Amino acid sequence: MITKAKYEELRDRALTYYEKAGIVINPAEKENLEVADLGLGRPEELGLELVVYINTDRVCAKEMVLFPGQTCPEHKHVPSYGMAGKEETFRCRYGQVYLYVEGEGDESTIKAKKPFSPVTVFHEIILNPGEQYTIMPETLHWFQGGPDGAVISEFSTKSTDETDIFTDENIKRAPEIE
Repeated sequence: MITKAKYEELRDRALTYYEKAGIVINPAEKENLEVADLGLGRPEELGLELVVYINTDRVCAKEMVLFPGQTCPEHKHVPSYGMAGKEETFRCRYGQVYLYVEGEGDESTIKAKKPFSPVTVFHEIILNPGEQYTIMPETLHWFQGGPDGAVISEFSTKSTDETDIFTDENIKRAPEIE
C-alpha cells in the first residue's frame, strides 16, 4: 500500500523525467499517470511509473519511467482472455535501461543492482536512447533504470498486466492507495 502523498510525489517526479526526454504528456494523461508500487512498500526501489496512451484488443502503447536503480521485477506475460501472452518492444527514450531476459548470463556479470525481489534471468541487454528490444510472450524478464533513470516507450500487443505472472508471489500489480 502507498500513501496518497507518496503516490503524488512519485507521479510529479515521473513528470520531470518525461520533460527530460522531451515527451509531452497532456493534462488527461498526467491525471491518469499510474504509480505501480507493486504492494511491496518500496516504490522507489521496486515499481515504475507509466502512462498508457492506448490499449485495445490489438495494440498497446505506453511511456514508462524508472528512477535511478528502480526495478520492474521479474515477470512474464502469459496467455490471457483467449489471447497469446503480450509481445512488447521497449525503446529507450532517455537514460539507460538494464533489461534482463532468459538466456546466457549470471548475476556476477550484470551492471544492474540485484533487486530486493527475486530474479532468475540474467541475460543482459543495455538500452541507450534510440535503441530497442522486443520481448516475446511468456519470456521471463525484469528491467532497471540506469544511473540517470530512464524513460521507455513500450509498443505491444494488448496489455493484460493484471494477469502477469511475477516470480515474487507477494507482488500486487494494481496500486492500493491509502
